[in-house]
Amino acid sequence: MIPTSAVPKSESRGTTRLHGFASRAVHAGEQAPYPDSNPASTPIYASSNFCFQSMTKLDAVFEGTEPGYVYGRYGNPTVAALETVLADLEGTDGAIAVSSGMAALHLALLHEVQAGDHIVAASDMYRAIHTLLTDVFGALGVGTTLVDVLDLEAVQAAVRDHRSRVILIETISNPLLKVPDLAAIGAIARAAHATYIVDNTFATPYLVNPIRFGADVVVHSTTKYLGGHGDVTGGAVLADADRIQGLTALHRLAGAVPGPFDAWLTLRGIKTLPLRVRQQSENAAAVATALVAHPSIAAVYYPGLNGAAVPDIFCNQHRGGMISFEIAGASRDDVFKFMEALRLIRPTTSLGDVYSLVLYPAMATHRDLDPEQCAAVGVAEGLVRMSCGIEDAADLIGDLEQALANI
Repeated sequence: MIPTSAVPKSESRGTTRLHGFASRAVHAGEQAPYPDSNPASTPIYASSNFCFQSMTKLDAVFEGTEPGYVYGRYGNPTVAALETVLADLEGTDGAIAVSSGMAALHLALLHEVQAGDHIVAASDMYRAIHTLLTDVFGALGVGTTLVDVLDLEAVQAAVRDHRSRVILIETISNPLLKVPDLAAIGAIARAAHATYIVDNTFATPYLVNPIRFGADVVVHSTTKYLGGHGDVTGGAVLADADRIQGLTALHRLAGAVPGPFDAWLTLRGIKTLPLRVRQQSENAAAVATALVAHPSIAAVYYPGLNGAAVPDIFCNQHRGGMISFEIAGASRDDVFKFMEALRLIRPTTSLGDVYSLVLYPAMATHRDLDPEQCAAVGVAEGLVRMSCGIEDAADLIGDLEQALANI
C-alpha cells in the first residue's frame, strides 16, 4: 500500500486520491489558496458560507473584532464591493445593499420609528411607499401625515404639530417630478430633531447628493438607474457610521439580503452610470421640449422645463431622464391605444433602463385609487410617465408623435 503522505494532494484541505470518488467529487478543487494577483473585475462570490482554518479566527469574525465573512446573511465580498462604491458616490460613511428598493425603505424606517412615532411624508411620492406607511407602519402604531413638500410652511407645521420622528421625501417626485428644496427641509428636520430620509432613486448620485443638504439617510432602488439594464432587482440604504452599525444589526435579523450575482450586475451597471444618465437627461430634455409644442399634449412635467426655476441641488446641468405628460382629453382607452401604438418605446412598470419605457400611473402605481382620488393627487386620467433611455432623441420623438396620431 502506498503511504498516504506519498499521494499528491488535490487541494489545500488535503483531499487525496485515496478518498472515495464521491468525496473527491465534492471536495477536490475547493478552497484553493487565493492567487497572488488580483482580478481586474470583482468576482461573483457565489457562496453562502465561508470556511476558516482557525476556529479562533472564525470566533473573532463572529465577534466583529476582525474583518471577514462567515455567512451570506452577514455579508459577502461581492455585495461589500457594491456597498463600497455606493457609499463613495453618495458621500456617506457606509451603505447596506438589500434585495429591493421597498426593502431599503422598510429597513430605513424600521430603524427610526416605533409605536407612537409619527412620519411626515411627501404626498407626491411612489404610491407603494404610501401603502407601506399606512398598511405596514400604521399597523405598528406609527402615524403618517402627507404634505406637499413644495409648501415649506406645511412641512414645518406638520412636523411641529405631530412632533414627527421622520421626514421622508424623494429628490425628484414620482410621478409629477416635483423638486423640493432639500436644504430647507433639512433645516426643518434638524430643528425638530427628526431623521431626514431622502429617496434618491430618480436623481442618482450623479445628479444629486442629498447628504450635502442635510439628509441623514439616503435610500435607492438600485433596480433602476444604478443597475440600468432591466436585469436586476435591488436596493440600498446609506448613512453615517453610527446609523450603519444599527442598520446592519437590524438588516441581519430582517434578512432582505441581495444575492452576489445581483450585486455584481449592479456593480457592472454603475460603471456606466454617468454616461447613461447624461444621455438619458439630454433625451428627456429634448422629448419634453418637443411635447410642450405638440397639440395633443395638455401638460408636460420635467424639472427646469422652459427655464422654470428649480432648487439649486443638482451637481451638474442635467435634470434626469424622467418626464411625465398629460394627453389632452385622453381616456383610459385612449392611453391604452397610445401605448400599444408605440414601436420603439416599451410599456413596462419600471424605469432607469437603457431602453425608453412608459408607464400609465392610473393603471400601475395609482391603481388603488379611483379617478376622483387620482385627480385629487394630480394624476390625471391621461397622465403618462416616461423614462428616457439612451436611444437617439429624434427616434423617441418620432415614436411618440406617431403613437399620438393613433388616438
